[in-house]
Amino acid sequence: MDMEGTYRIPAPREKVWDALNDPEVLKACIPGCESLEMTSPTEMTAAVTSKIGPVKAKFKGAVTLENINAPESYTIVGEGKGGVAGFAKGSADVSLAEEGAETVLTYTAKAQVGGKLAQLGSRLIDSTAKKMADEFFGKFSETVGGASAGEDLDAGVAEEAKRIAIEDAPEAAASALQSAEHAAEEAVHKVEEQVEQAAERGALGGPMVWGLIALGAIIVILAVMS
Repeated sequence: MDMEGTYRIPAPREKVWDALNDPEVLKACIPGCESLEMTSPTEMTAAVTSKIGPVKAKFKGAVTLENINAPESYTIVGEGKGGVAGFAKGSADVSLAEEGAETVLTYTAKAQVGGKLAQLGSRLIDSTAKKMADEFFGKFSETVGGASAGEDLDAGVAEEAKRIAIEDAPEAAASALQSAEHAAEEAVHKVEEQVEQAAERGALGGPMVWGLIALGAIIVILAVMS
């Protein structure tokens, strides 16, 4: 199985390189990853639960980094075993290229599968592998690039937005308060009219009871305003 892909990550190359060598970042981004431990500067062990078609298994494997040329490229070589489900092994060449404030990550991979996995057919395996790669790099790009999003905001733009918000806040608050006061006045006036009409009819206990009801309604209205 051969696979390749290119992903644009909104972060400097050095930051992307560091993240690619950070076990915590990789664990959070690899679909189904349950554990990932760096046993040496160039070796990692991992446990990943994955489902390919009807076959679901927990793979345990080891990964070695070779041909390291920081922060431009390296080669990943690994093998994972999933018990009766089979095994998977292969390698991938990963390169990072700078384009302005972004990093373009390109990889080419070769892999071999055996056991039940090999019986599923190359089309299903290829599509599942591509889906997992897209999930990984999508989450990776979000994790690495998202952390620096706030750093790219121009300080002058931020300060101007803050000034406008402060200047407009009193006017907006005054307008909202006037609207609330107007609505409360109308509600109180309506309640007073209903009280007067009911009092004239002597309905539901007469003026005393209706006066208490009106007082309660006014209290509720004022509470909502606050």
